[in-house]
Amino acid sequence: MWLRTSCNLDFVIDVPTPFILMLRPRSGAQQWVARETYALKPSVPVIEFTDEYGNLCQRLIAPPGPFSIRTSADVMTSDTIDVAPGAPFDEVANLPDAVLTYLLPSRYCESDRFLAMASDIVQNVAPGYDQVACISDWIHRTLRFNPASEYDYMSATDVNERREGVCRDFAHLGIALCRGLCIPARMVVGYLHGLQPMDLHAWFEAYVGGRWYTFDATQSAPLGGRVTVAYGHDAANVAIFNQFGPALSPVAMQVSVELLAVAPE
Repeated sequence: MWLRTSCNLDFVIDVPTPFILMLRPRSGAQQWVARETYALKPSVPVIEFTDEYGNLCQRLIAPPGPFSIRTSADVMTSDTIDVAPGAPFDEVANLPDAVLTYLLPSRYCESDRFLAMASDIVQNVAPGYDQVACISDWIHRTLRFNPASEYDYMSATDVNERREGVCRDFAHLGIALCRGLCIPARMVVGYLHGLQPMDLHAWFEAYVGGRWYTFDATQSAPLGGRVTVAYGHDAANVAIFNQFGPALSPVAMQVSVELLAVAPE
C-alpha cells in the first residue's frame, strides 16, 4: 500500500534556539520512500546526520519569530504486519552484537524491576514470540488507553502503577517486560494509517526467531499501514524534536496519513 504522511509544526521563537529534529522516514526492508518534501520557514541552514540508531536527524538554529516545519512523504509499506506464533526465543549468547543493547534497562524502561512480573504474566507460555504476544495482549486488556492522559513522561514503573496512558506509555511497559525476560525490545515512532485520533504513534518491536517483530498493545489486532520514522531504547531516543534553551511547545501541530489510490509518479 502507498501512504502519504505529513507532519506540520509551528513555533513562536523568542531567542535563537538550537533544534534537533527527527522527522524523515528512511527506506529499508519494511518501507520504501518514493517522494519527500521538507520545508522550513524561514529557511535556515540545516546539517543532517545519522544517530547511533540509524535515525535521520536534522540540526538547525531557529531564529526569533514564527518558525514552521512542513514535512511530507509518499511511502510504500505493507498493509499487514508479520506474525510468527511459535517463533523461538533467541539465547543471549547467540544474539547479534547490535541487538544486545536492547536487553538493557533504559531511562523509561526499568526492565531490571520487571523480571518477576513478566514471568508471572507469561506462565506456561512458550518462550519467544508467544511470550511477547502474551505481554502485548495483557497490556491491552489491563491498561486504559487514554489519549487525554494528564500524566507526562511516565516510565514503565509509572505506567504499571497508574494503569493508563498513551501509546508511548504502553510501549514502555511492553519493552520493560520483554527485556525482563531477556527478549530484546526497542521503541518505534512513526505513523499508523487509520489511527484515531490521528497523531504520531508509538509501538515496540521484539527480537525473536532471529528478527524483529512489531507489537502494538494499543490495538486489538495486528495492523499494518505503518511508516517508521525512528527507533530507540525508549522515548528519550525518538523525540521528533528536541530544542535547547527556553522551554517550547508547538503552537500548532497537524499530522495526517492518507491512503493513495495509485503509486506516486
